[in-house]
Amino acid sequence: MEKKQILAIVNEICKNTLMETLKIEYVDVGENFLQARMPVNKKVYQPDGILHGGATAALAESVGSAAVFVLNKNPKAVVRGIEITANHIKSISKGFVYATAKPINIGKRIQLWEIRVTDEDDNLISICKLTTFIKNI
Repeated sequence: MEKKQILAIVNEICKNTLMETLKIEYVDVGENFLQARMPVNKKVYQPDGILHGGATAALAESVGSAAVFVLNKNPKAVVRGIEITANHIKSISKGFVYATAKPINIGKRIQLWEIRVTDEDDNLISICKLTTFIKNI
């Protein structure tokens, strides 16, 4: 399947979900990564006007879980995030953040992913690790 088709499918399944609410859009995919972006604006701020860590974690879990589905090429996979950690390195108050998920370890059911969240200039904002579980194989 071509890159445009994969991105169209992943973006389509986000309708009427948290991803749509946060305006998360999948923008790039390759052999070993999936990337999404999210606008940084008042809808995702914490009270002092910077990106909320919870919104960052939601972006990271969204792209990591979608990466399992996309990169494993298993249409029957039911993916669940079972643990996420996030270390916030830098704050941001405008523009977009980009989350790129890459596998650290891919098992049949349990997988570990690294998700790097950067700004538009590729400065590291947060680094996250996501453990996923595939319910159906």
